[in-house]
Amino acid sequence: MSDYNIKKTEEEWKQQLGLERYKILRQAGTEFPHSGSYNLHFENGTYCCGACGEPLFESNSKFHSGCGWPSFDESIPGKVEYKKDNSFGMQRTEILCANCGSHLGHVFDDGPTETGQRYCVNSLSIDFKEDPTS
Repeated sequence: MSDYNIKKTEEEWKQQLGLERYKILRQAGTEFPHSGSYNLHFENGTYCCGACGEPLFESNSKFHSGCGWPSFDESIPGKVEYKKDNSFGMQRTEILCANCGSHLGHVFDDGPTETGQRYCVNSLSIDFKEDPTS
């Protein structure tokens, strides 16, 4: 198992998530660009880990990047873990849920806001919780 707060076997994750989400969240897969339900979603609320429900990104950090995946310029402090990823002949930084270790996507230093960051996230790796006050 792991040092994460949420400890499950891969078989337990597969049963909970289903094959499509399991491939993204637990096997570091990537959904097709422009296919995810949250790519052009701009409601007020919080984007949470699709595996464990941990809050990861606030809606005020989301922006339209045109890359085909939901993009954020910052995460909620302490909620995302960063890991070097040299797969496919590229040097990238993988982002994972700090609570359960599930794959979210990658972060790049080409964001258009003052943070300079673009968290490129798979829609299948997150769930949205609407802000009831909006």
